[in-house]
Amino acid sequence: MSAPREPRKDAVDAIVEQWAEVRPDLDTTAVEVFGRVHRLARAMDDRMENACARYGISRGEFDVLAALRRSGQSRMLSPRQLSAALMVTTGGMTGRLDKLERAGLLRRSPDPHDRRGLQVTLTEEGLRLADEAVGSCLAVQTAALSALDTERVAQLADLLRDLLLAVEE
Repeated sequence: MSAPREPRKDAVDAIVEQWAEVRPDLDTTAVEVFGRVHRLARAMDDRMENACARYGISRGEFDVLAALRRSGQSRMLSPRQLSAALMVTTGGMTGRLDKLERAGLLRRSPDPHDRRGLQVTLTEEGLRLADEAVGSCLAVQTAALSALDTERVAQLADLLRDLLLAVEE
């Protein structure tokens, strides 16, 4: 019979071990969770940025196109709705919209229901690019999740949802 496998260690384990050496009184459970969430988010952001770059857009610009694409048949949102959905300042959103409009991927037009407002709509080219890029981005995320079996992926999604809802309350 073979001996049980030693658990694999990551960079967060090293941080926790260092804290245990100098401050054994600390409960570092939160570091174990949030340190990994942070490192995972950074690693995936880099991968997603690379996937989007193949289409000549940034991850943030992809997020705008994707929000418009999934917004329904009209594929139309106001700049304020986009800012809220993507948790971006209105100034940051304006920069993204300017670049995407110059690239011919979306258009801004007056809102017929609000003289002061604008509507942002995908162009046909923006629709095509959004559909292509979303496939590439999902492939990157799916590849990362392949390290876990289906049951563990579902469990992780549930746990992260519970934590996110608690933190956002």
